Amino acid sequence: MAGELMAELFRAFSAVFPIIIQTHGTTQKVLLHRRMNTGYQDGKLDIAASGHVDDGETATCAAVRECKEELGIEVLASDLRFVHLSHRLGLDRTYYDIYFIVESFSGEPAIMEPEKCSELLWCDLESLPDDVIECRSQVLHEYKLGNYYSEWREKP
Repeated sequence: MAGELMAELFRAFSAVFPIIIQTHGTTQKVLLHRRMNTGYQDGKLDIAASGHVDDGETATCAAVRECKEELGIEVLASDLRFVHLSHRLGLDRTYYDIYFIVESFSGEPAIMEPEKCSELLWCDLESLPDDVIECRSQVLHEYKLGNYYSEWREKP
């Protein structure tokens, strides 16, 4: 009975978004990557090293892992600072997107999954390109305002 009830419960997914920031004077730049061959928003810019939280994994562990797997950089869990949670209602799934600021890391970011990413760009946080995925652009705006929570419904 309990197993049947569990199967009927709503299932949501979690994803992490390490917002990798470099500060030069008063200018902050965020690392973005161009999606390719993923089936989701391909051709658009996204927050670099974003990815799903795996079964049995914490959000901070997932962010550290994604930075290593996708960019080849070392990030310590203690260097992650939570900044935003977005409840995103996708077309086929619901996500809880967890955003962390990363201002300290070792190594030089590089494309480690060339089959999924065509370029890396450092972009001015105050003037993002027009082709950033809309919900990510909105969260970066919320972050700049100091808001910790938002909701997003994807459009068909």
